Amino acid sequence: MPTTTHDSVDVAGTTRTFTTVEPAEDTPSRALVLVFHGSRQTGDKHRAFTGEAFDRLAADGTAVVVYPDGYRGNWNDARRESRFPARLAGMDDLAFTRAVIAELAARNRIDPRRVFAIGFSNGGQLVMRLAHETPGLLAGAAVIGATMPAPENFLATDTPPAPLPMLFIHGTKDPIISYDGGTMSWWQRQVFKVGGTSWSAPRTARYFAERNGITADPITTRHPSRPGAATTVERSEYREDGKPPVVLYTILGGGHTVPGPAGNPRILGKTSHEVDAADLVGTFFGLQEEQTVREPR
Repeated sequence: MPTTTHDSVDVAGTTRTFTTVEPAEDTPSRALVLVFHGSRQTGDKHRAFTGEAFDRLAADGTAVVVYPDGYRGNWNDARRESRFPARLAGMDDLAFTRAVIAELAARNRIDPRRVFAIGFSNGGQLVMRLAHETPGLLAGAAVIGATMPAPENFLATDTPPAPLPMLFIHGTKDPIISYDGGTMSWWQRQVFKVGGTSWSAPRTARYFAERNGITADPITTRHPSRPGAATTVERSEYREDGKPPVVLYTILGGGHTVPGPAGNPRILGKTSHEVDAADLVGTFFGLQEEQTVREPR
């Protein structure tokens, strides 16, 4: 069984915390998977929200999995109209990410060349900021329930661009972050303290494919589903030889949730059990073999 610890690092005089899940066998130079939570969560709350699904990457012995804690439940992402406490306080979440990596690398727990990031919602926005502003830091990234801010709504810099394998997962019935992009409703802007225009999930995937130098159209396939399943899944893959791939999993009928074993609040929409985000990410990052359709839990 993996072991769990609660750790901290100092970032510019502020103590930042994170939960670390490690394989039981202390083997050095493992991959690191950073899992960034959504709004109004903590690392531990997001771990429970996903049914501890990402812990399997540690249980398999392939990676150390870390759940960082945002500042007062949020991350300082790159949306121009963010009004989260983390933005108002000017929290440097890029420095926090680097500090976590450095701390674990110093203990010989991880290989800093094999760092992967997963982000849900506000955490997905932070991951897209990391992809633009920390070239070379990540070996791959996954974004769930978040789309790219439109150019006029995006503060991050991208000099120089660094191609990066990217995986996206998004539900077509997401009531919080629309699959089709656009702007949030008035009540959403008030509740979530953010605004501005965002692109659709397909436009977001195409943007990162173009950023990786891929000019080919995506190849879309339907994932096999069980009879009567609440959701169905389509995979759109951008791939060219010698260029990092970009994949979008469209969860047809899915909500603002993380596909997998957990049952999320009904207000967020349907959770797909036809695919498991941890399996998709583990396969995409090369940390485990591809999984088939999972049996009902």
